[in-house]
Amino acid sequence: MKIRIIGGGPAGLCFAALLKRDDPAHDIVIHDRGPRGATWGFGVVFSDRALEFLRADDEAMFQLLSPHMETWPNLTIVHNDTRIPIAGNGFAAIGRQQLLSLLYAHVEDLGVRIEFESPIDSFSDRDKLGGADLIVVANGAASFLRKQNELRLGTSCDWRTNKFIWYGTSRVFDSLSLTFRQTEHGVFCAHHYRYSPSRSTFLVEVEEETWKRADFEHLSPEGAIAHCERVFAKDLGGHPILSNNSQWRNFPAIWNERWSFDNVVLVGDALRTAHFSIGSGTRLAMEDAIALSKALREKGSIPEALAHFQELRLPPMKKIWDAANVSARWYERMGEIMKLDPVEFAYSYMTRTGRVDHAEVRRRDPGLAEAYERLHPGENAA
Repeated sequence: MKIRIIGGGPAGLCFAALLKRDDPAHDIVIHDRGPRGATWGFGVVFSDRALEFLRADDEAMFQLLSPHMETWPNLTIVHNDTRIPIAGNGFAAIGRQQLLSLLYAHVEDLGVRIEFESPIDSFSDRDKLGGADLIVVANGAASFLRKQNELRLGTSCDWRTNKFIWYGTSRVFDSLSLTFRQTEHGVFCAHHYRYSPSRSTFLVEVEEETWKRADFEHLSPEGAIAHCERVFAKDLGGHPILSNNSQWRNFPAIWNERWSFDNVVLVGDALRTAHFSIGSGTRLAMEDAIALSKALREKGSIPEALAHFQELRLPPMKKIWDAANVSARWYERMGEIMKLDPVEFAYSYMTRTGRVDHAEVRRRDPGLAEAYERLHPGENAA
């Protein structure tokens, strides 16, 4: 097949590797808008069993990426100055640039061509897309190609109200931590975790009214960093906050009722976005690629394969997407929820999506379950 992939992120790269591995005769080209080596953000995090989801479908990629992952077994909730470690919540992380660089080399070794600084803003670009049997749109949440075809795809976008900014820091943290600090302007939350031996992601999230009261709208980028460094001074321990074109944004909860049309299919964040608070965005993108490659192997035509892809992938993806939206709404109430006792607050965090009940809290961390039970004697929390 002649396959053209628009977007050189994890979804497009993973799909290219799987297809080229299955049949080296495939003509696969990835078109990426940016230059090689350019990326925004810092680290990406994988929840639960890190890359185990990849192992059964691409052992080579699993072995390539796993040695570069930072891993830890627990989660830490910080409620002002009270730290609550929570067992049974393993995570792993890797720098976004390192992840992409490893995947670039992997797919190029397989014979895939990547054309950087090669934007595609229309499906009528015959020089780049002409004659393609399959066009895979993997160019992220802001995909212009998806926006051009919203009616055909049944696209919806729910802009969430909280503001967030994706920073980094040279402070290296022991675990994925959610630090909540009450200030004169409102509650500030930092999502922070190490992604290399010398760097951590440090994403700051605030409710919209807190953002307004702190006057971030009128602060310079340097002023915004200085403000966040003051709020999280105890957590940063003298280390600076680092920017990589970091800007305040709102999160778009994107969904498409139809995932394909003609010979075009969406994957990754172009298809749907899952709020960063559940740590599943990159995993979902790579799982899209795995499911699409399976559908193409199992069906005899492109239309059948694209329909089968949505049939296979929709049920598990929708569960995670729904949970991510519930999680996002929990953060939109964090100012109110911060009034809880630190143990109750941590318990609320753990059970926020409805996927973890009291029995599961007890299985993961008996100490947290018992502390909650002491605060609510006689309550049938199970």
